[in-house]
Amino acid sequence: MSGQVTLSPEARDGLRRRAGRGYPQEDCGLLLGRREAGRVEVRRALRVRNRAGTGERTRRYRIDPADYLRCERRAQAAGLDVVGIWHSHPDGEAAPSRTDARLAWARWCYLVAAVDRRGVRELRAWTLRGAGFREITLAPCPR
Repeated sequence: MSGQVTLSPEARDGLRRRAGRGYPQEDCGLLLGRREAGRVEVRRALRVRNRAGTGERTRRYRIDPADYLRCERRAQAAGLDVVGIWHSHPDGEAAPSRTDARLAWARWCYLVAAVDRRGVRELRAWTLRGAGFREITLAPCPR
């Protein structure tokens, strides 16, 4: 990945609405879009239920395989791919945790939203490099 993720207005607005919905628990979802010439264009941000254990949801998220499959099918029907994951950090930073790095997949982009009781405070993009994350530019979609 060249270091840039673009967000369509639909994806950006969707993330702003969805990322703090479960506060004070983490929210999560999948990013649908296209990967071209090392860049990622996110067209849609879907929300899925956080399936982490009840006591862990304030600091962890887990995406159910059935939810992933449902999103994969929606992406294919729209001519898109699953290109990454988004999740929130309630009362935290918009940066991946050590657990996020341990569970991350190469080639995917990760959007992390810092949220509080008022909603999204910050949104940043990351990609896995080796054993850790590298921040990448998050830009509006040019179209």
